[in-house]
Amino acid sequence: MTCIAALVENNTVYMGGDSAGIAGLSITIRSDEKVFINGPFIVGITGSFRMSDLLRYKLDPPKQTVHQDDRSYLVTDFVDSLRKCFAVNGFGDKDATVGGTFLLGYKGKLYSVQKDYQVGIPSTQYDAVGCGADLALGSLHSTTKLSLKPEQRIVMALEAASTFSAGVAPPFLVMKQEYKDQETTKEKPTVTKRTTSKSKKRR
Repeated sequence: MTCIAALVENNTVYMGGDSAGIAGLSITIRSDEKVFINGPFIVGITGSFRMSDLLRYKLDPPKQTVHQDDRSYLVTDFVDSLRKCFAVNGFGDKDATVGGTFLLGYKGKLYSVQKDYQVGIPSTQYDAVGCGADLALGSLHSTTKLSLKPEQRIVMALEAASTFSAGVAPPFLVMKQEYKDQETTKEKPTVTKRTTSKSKKRR
């Protein structure tokens, strides 16, 4: 249960998530964020909060080499490191044959990592995961041609998911990570954190 929504604009990945922790018919509003930064990655998780902890505080993949493009790096070295992190720390089975689902921003691009460790690239410049994903995707599609800031589009998507899904709840957190070509600018990626809507959930 969750909704993570993200989009890409001008080499910047914007990502937002809700705060619901669901167990059966019970809901807890969590203060440990579902969206966070780990080095060059911006991550938004759905499912296990244990997976979130590992992705945020334990995962330390090797750096991409000059001989790898972005995707070849992600589907090999990154995924290998991810599986090892899960296996060593007791998430899933001992061989980490099944992982979890999360959105991943890397070098100004958006990816979707699935439970079988496939790394997908959305054909659109936006994506969503979690039980509210379809609602968020509909909202993101409807705002594509509107003159709205990326953060506004994400908040609207999360509000749509919260309105019509019992597994999504505010407050919402939106973060962004900007990528600047290191060889060209010699600057580090910028990270900006923004806390957004705390509107009440409508039933």
